[in-house]
Amino acid sequence: MKKILIISLFPEVFEPILSTSMLKKAKDNHAIEISYLNLREFGIGPRKNVDDTPYGGGDGMLLRVEPLKKAIKKAKNEIPDSKVILLTPRGKTYKQSDALKLAKDSSNLILVCPRYEGYDERILNWVDLSYSIGNYILTGGEIPALVLVDSITRLLPNVLGGEKSAIIESFYEDDQTLEFPQYTRPSEYQGLKVPDVLLNGNHAQIEEWRNKNKNISH
Repeated sequence: MKKILIISLFPEVFEPILSTSMLKKAKDNHAIEISYLNLREFGIGPRKNVDDTPYGGGDGMLLRVEPLKKAIKKAKNEIPDSKVILLTPRGKTYKQSDALKLAKDSSNLILVCPRYEGYDERILNWVDLSYSIGNYILTGGEIPALVLVDSITRLLPNVLGGEKSAIIESFYEDDQTLEFPQYTRPSEYQGLKVPDVLLNGNHAQIEEWRNKNKNISH
């Protein structure tokens, strides 16, 4: 079983999504265990402060290093043998090959979700990996964390239905190749027909057609 612990100021946002469909099945089948730590619990002083203004001036607030460090330490005690992943626009662009590596790796995962303007850079001393899900800015790391959880979970054994479901799909080969077009019933709809080759039962021709109709993502 792979364990994932998420550090967030808003852990309540995760359960509605992680308790549906394949993600619920994965938890029910003990393929994955997901838990949370509320960063606010590690805040400073009676008001549990977790942020402050940046040195050098500028707008916005930064997450302080002390609460983040304490939360990571607590997380490592709860799930040993874990890698700490920070979700940040400054991280490596997350790809399917990364999901495959993390799914196959025996390590558990701790996902750190920043908020506000960002975080004190010194927290990187306690982080193993940093990932970005694209060249745009979100209000926090919760949505990127969901992306990682979903993409990793579906690759774990006995989560998807078909034996090759996670292999014959976009990006599996090289992070670029898109899966071939697919069709289902009816074979004709409002004059739009399914390609004849997919209906003739000749598996060699079908495989050839599928290979020719793969695309490279932009």
